[in-house]
Amino acid sequence: MTLEQEQGRQWLKISITTDPALTDAIEDFMVGITGAGVELSVDQPENKALINAWFDKGQTDQAEIDLILSQLSNYLQELAEIFELAVPTIEISFIEDEDWSATWKAHFKPFAIIPDLIIAPSWEPYEPLENEKVIVMDPGMAFGTGHHATTCLSLQLLQEALAGKANSNVLDVGTGTGILGMAAALFGASRVMAIDNDPLAVTATEENIARNQLQEVMETAITPLASLPTPFSLVIANIVHDVLLELAPDLDRLTEQDGQLLLSGILQGQQVSTIISCFAQLGFSLKRQEEKKEWAALLFFKG
Repeated sequence: MTLEQEQGRQWLKISITTDPALTDAIEDFMVGITGAGVELSVDQPENKALINAWFDKGQTDQAEIDLILSQLSNYLQELAEIFELAVPTIEISFIEDEDWSATWKAHFKPFAIIPDLIIAPSWEPYEPLENEKVIVMDPGMAFGTGHHATTCLSLQLLQEALAGKANSNVLDVGTGTGILGMAAALFGASRVMAIDNDPLAVTATEENIARNQLQEVMETAITPLASLPTPFSLVIANIVHDVLLELAPDLDRLTEQDGQLLLSGILQGQQVSTIISCFAQLGFSLKRQEEKKEWAALLFFKG
């Protein structure tokens, strides 16, 4: 028996206190770059958000912990500069295994991310009501991102974009854990391609596709956006403003004529105006705009 087994398994807990505008980007970083399990709490003093990230200490040596903290610190500094917000604070602690398990079970229950679409943890079977659809996920794979405003907004517009279009082929750019792509499949898309430049995200999406038995409709790959040759009837990109502008030529190329483009990860105000102006110059007209908190999602028509 190892010393760790004698003492009980431990988890490294990294707690990040931040402005709510940065939560989605931080969650994606913690999951995609470090492979952490993530938990989000927005009910904090001074309108702050708290993100807890969990690592199995038994599989993480001190050198790796130091590297993770260094990467995270640098990322938070860069993120704060981009958004012109205060740099998030970091605290670390060690949690016993039984406490970690209880925390996950307590915080992650099935919830309606939009009406009639339920996100459910894998350990707690959910019996859908009439007209409800269910996506099953594990919290260790970015479960917290399902709560973010940009995800909700994107899903609202995605449902509208696919209504009455059963033969749609969909591209989900920067899929993360595949929530939007899987929702597209559940909303009736005939084909969904989900891509991400992070191998960990692609692996997580593959596992979620299998868990939800969507293999016949949906596939995922690490293929660069610029390498995709064939346009889609609907392209989704829930990323961030600056990246959307960089990707605009390829997003245009990969949206077929009379197709639709759904963009999110955009702050209300100037960022929305910039995105609308950029894509208008490429031949897109704004079809619908949805807003929640400080975030916006835009649905365009290409015609």
